[in-house]
Amino acid sequence: MDPCPFVRVLVGNLALRVLRAASKPARSGVYPSSSPCYCKIRVGGQPSQTAPVTLIPTGGASPDDQSLTLAAAFYLSRAQVESLAGKSLFAGGGRPCVTVSVYKGRRGATCGVNSGKLLGRVTVPLDLSGAEARPCVFHSGWVSLGKAKRVKGRPSAEVHLTVLADPDPRFVFEFGGEPERSPQVFQVQGSIRQPVFTCKFACRNSCERSATSRSVQMEMTSSKSWLSSFGPDRERPPKERKGWSVTVHDLSGSPVALASMVTPFVASPGTDRVSRSNPGAWLILRPGDGTWKPWGRLEAWRERGAGRDGLGYRFELLPDAAVCDAAGVVLAESSLSVSKGGQFSIDLTGNASLGRLGSPGGSPRVSGDFGYGLYPFDSHQGFVMAATVKGEKRGSRPSVEVGVQQVRCTEDAAAFVALAAAIDLSMEACRLFSRRLKKELGQPQVSP
Repeated sequence: MDPCPFVRVLVGNLALRVLRAASKPARSGVYPSSSPCYCKIRVGGQPSQTAPVTLIPTGGASPDDQSLTLAAAFYLSRAQVESLAGKSLFAGGGRPCVTVSVYKGRRGATCGVNSGKLLGRVTVPLDLSGAEARPCVFHSGWVSLGKAKRVKGRPSAEVHLTVLADPDPRFVFEFGGEPERSPQVFQVQGSIRQPVFTCKFACRNSCERSATSRSVQMEMTSSKSWLSSFGPDRERPPKERKGWSVTVHDLSGSPVALASMVTPFVASPGTDRVSRSNPGAWLILRPGDGTWKPWGRLEAWRERGAGRDGLGYRFELLPDAAVCDAAGVVLAESSLSVSKGGQFSIDLTGNASLGRLGSPGGSPRVSGDFGYGLYPFDSHQGFVMAATVKGEKRGSRPSVEVGVQQVRCTEDAAAFVALAAAIDLSMEACRLFSRRLKKELGQPQVSP
């Protein structure tokens, strides 16, 4: 099955140039060259992204278009591209646009009000009709900032930016159910869903408990009053969750990837949550030479802060021990909302240093090897993976998107599917220990 078409819209090389004649009068207070500036970038209805803007003095050198500094990246499926085009035509506004709003001052908000002062906006029309097949450069150079006044025939303020789009095809997979229910995994293209993997969830602790005899359970119950004399904590087992694993099989039944919980998720002393200082961890493994070989490590914990309750995570790629003894390469570190869920993402766009290490799938190729260049991003690897999961109170069927340059064989895709299962199950593993887990997870909770 062919991959799904996606388009990547990139904005970079941002700079602001102000004529001195416009910045000298103190009473104007609009374009002081010493004030920091930033911008908010938006494409259609996509969430805006914020980036700093470089201030260039009059007569200063322009940014180098051949070595673009990335400011924002937007990823659009075919349905989103069609939706943007449809809305633009319906509204009579022509093509969809990239909108760059430039602000003076530092980023942030005071009492809910943005602290920056809007200087002006720049819009660049997009024609994405051919972007699924070839790269398109829509603008590269200077443009007048909004309705800036003209000084000696030139705009008093100009913004430099580069806007381009290129094909970003992806393989899309969807779990047929929650990972702990051992579901099928489907490859999706439009309305077509084709089964490609099956998942097998296991909990070693659950198996051990099922083998425990009824007599032992009765003995533990009868001794409860004796244990209570040593304090309430003595009668409780350690607060930890361990022994979970998800094995991904191809349609022939052969195991092609494994996510195994290697470090238990343990509540910090005096609390009922997994802390950042002592996270639980998963090992993602791939088959090789008749055994399982480590491929990546995922750590997860429960974050807590002012108005924030999230699932923190950190994923690192583990190099082949036969090649080098270097430490793992961190590819993703962020957090997801515990209540709403979110998207776990690995995106190497704009990170040239990682491009020299080869892809997570073990391939030395980069995005440009898919049949087109990524001007001016030839040295950048680009998108790798995204997995969407829901919050801890919602039944989650993760969806996974993987860049085609990362998939050479079934095992490549299966490794990302296993990683998606691990991040989804981490939402449950980091659930507060005062709350009950799902029965499928085989971890009955002890009443406090």
